[in-house]
Amino acid sequence: MSKFDPYRHLSILPNPDGTITRCTDFPCTDPNPDIVPGIPTVSKDVTVNDETKVWARIFLPNKLPSNDNTVVRLPILFYFHCGGFILFSVSNTGTHHPCSTLASEIPAIVVAVEYRLAPEHRLPAPYEDAINTILWVKKQVLNPDGERWLRDYGDFTRCYLGGRGSGGNIAFHAALKTLDYDINPLNINGIFLNQPMLGGKQRMPSELKYATDQLIPLPVLDLMWELALPKTTDRDHRYCNPIQDEVYMSRASSIGRFLVVAFDMDPMFDRVQAFVRKLVDHKVQVDARFDIKGFHNIDLVDQQRAQAILNITKEFII
Repeated sequence: MSKFDPYRHLSILPNPDGTITRCTDFPCTDPNPDIVPGIPTVSKDVTVNDETKVWARIFLPNKLPSNDNTVVRLPILFYFHCGGFILFSVSNTGTHHPCSTLASEIPAIVVAVEYRLAPEHRLPAPYEDAINTILWVKKQVLNPDGERWLRDYGDFTRCYLGGRGSGGNIAFHAALKTLDYDINPLNINGIFLNQPMLGGKQRMPSELKYATDQLIPLPVLDLMWELALPKTTDRDHRYCNPIQDEVYMSRASSIGRFLVVAFDMDPMFDRVQAFVRKLVDHKVQVDARFDIKGFHNIDLVDQQRAQAILNITKEFII
């Protein structure tokens, strides 16, 4: 019996210089800055930081709600894709289409961040990319010549951070990081986390129960953290296991409401439950939606679950 290889499972190859070769070319979708029949949004790519080459894809609904013939300003959602910090892009079809749906259904302006990937750019690089994107959006409202979609249609007082998997992790840590910056006139109203990626050194019961999960078995989770965390740290670092740091978690009470979605058969389910309990201990308003039937990323293959999560998110966005 051959030994399980997490690199092979992820279709990546380690390189001597510490980088990885990603062996799978995932389908991509180009932005459509002009209205296309059958597509509910327009989208465009913008450069956020010339030095780091970080960019974002902005989605704007074709049908803008109005009140007395005045266009109603839309909430702004900063979105972070999944991929264990090491895979995927906002240009991938699997990210582009859900972001387009999110923008059209809520409706909202979605700013999907093309953050830098590990191990070439280890944590906290994605958190820094998130902050740079938020500060870039701030500049647009203050600049008469700023990005028109944001300036003309965005409600800067209703901003949200969210994502799935590792993207949920990024949304949480980036939200805490905003407390160290002046982001006015932006205001973070809430955080929505879909099956956020969390970990720790000591195994939780759900991790042991689903250690051989087909999608993310424990060796794969461990490898993702090994590639993403700063080299001198372990899985009890707050980037991975934030509940270990009481002072850090206490800051969450300053960033508004949380929506947290998780499924019982996810190896990280107990981690997410413990995370929610810690938020509640710190007097954070949390809407926890735990489903006893479902596995990690079930909403990627089950359209009903995907729609249910979309509906929950829509209810959460004010």
